[in-house]
Amino acid sequence: MKAIAVRRGETSPSLVEHPRPEPGPGEALVRTLRVGVDGTDHGVLAGGHGQFPAGAEHMVLGHEAVGVVADPNGTGFEAGDVVVPTVRRQSNGPNEYFARGEPDMAPAGEYVERGIEGAHGFMAEYFTSPAETLVEVPSAFAELGFLVEPISITVKAMEHARASRSAFDWSPESALVLGNGSLGLLTLAMFREPFDRLYCLGRRDRPDPSIELIEALDATYVDSRETPVSEVADMHEGMDVVYEATGYPKHAFESIRALAPNGVAALLGVPDPWTFEIDGGALHRELVLHNKALVGSVNSNVGHFERAVDTLGDFPGWFLDDLVTGVYGIDEFGQAFADDDTTIKAAVEFGTR
Repeated sequence: MKAIAVRRGETSPSLVEHPRPEPGPGEALVRTLRVGVDGTDHGVLAGGHGQFPAGAEHMVLGHEAVGVVADPNGTGFEAGDVVVPTVRRQSNGPNEYFARGEPDMAPAGEYVERGIEGAHGFMAEYFTSPAETLVEVPSAFAELGFLVEPISITVKAMEHARASRSAFDWSPESALVLGNGSLGLLTLAMFREPFDRLYCLGRRDRPDPSIELIEALDATYVDSRETPVSEVADMHEGMDVVYEATGYPKHAFESIRALAPNGVAALLGVPDPWTFEIDGGALHRELVLHNKALVGSVNSNVGHFERAVDTLGDFPGWFLDDLVTGVYGIDEFGQAFADDDTTIKAAVEFGTR
């Protein structure tokens, strides 16, 4: 079957022939419909994130997928069901995190990640997956179900952020999203309801489709070249929530200063190593004296995926139309990986329902 993969020693995706998988016990065979492309995929291609499956000369890419069940294989699904797969799988045998349904909390070495860390991804004509890792979505989501995975990332991050504030009466009113990529914009759309004041930080010049989308969501665009994160508190009285989706390591520390008293910052970007100077004493003091918190979050579990399905259904159609800027067939898959200012969210299409 056809698959899109990265070969060892290369930094660009290639169209390859990959064996069509056969479902094992408890697994369903899924015919792929669409697979999204995000910053993690670009990190894998650049060699700064993830690793190849053991002994493999290529790794099939893609972790944001939606497909249709082709062979239920006794799993309880029916042929034709539209499903999205979670990303993590067990490595080295069963462990307590997977047994509890919390693979997203497993430490390194206890898991592999499809299309990222030690396991082939979903960017192929077919994939198999254990039934417990597949989440059914309404058939109306067959074209946009690949957005469920990134939405689930924010569902989890905010679950943990709110848990860190659960010891007192916390009623956040303002939020700053760091990053105007697809994850940042999805998060901004999710924040419309609970927050009265929304801001999104980026580094782009007008006219720009992401800035237009930010403002269409009634949020304020903050240009980091003019207003660094550390100065946001001075301009906007501090943020109750800062959501970091850039992978720019200075933002993790600048977020502390940007928070209002009792605020929380959720860190999701995965930075490259970088040594720089900070005033550790001042940041420590800021955290303690103002009851601030930093929360790191990665991956998500089935429960987060299920809530993400509901969230996807709540988005207005115009937002999704503007967010997904390109869907490309297998023969033009390279365009889905193009890195230009006109692309917000792209996907590769393998078939239709």
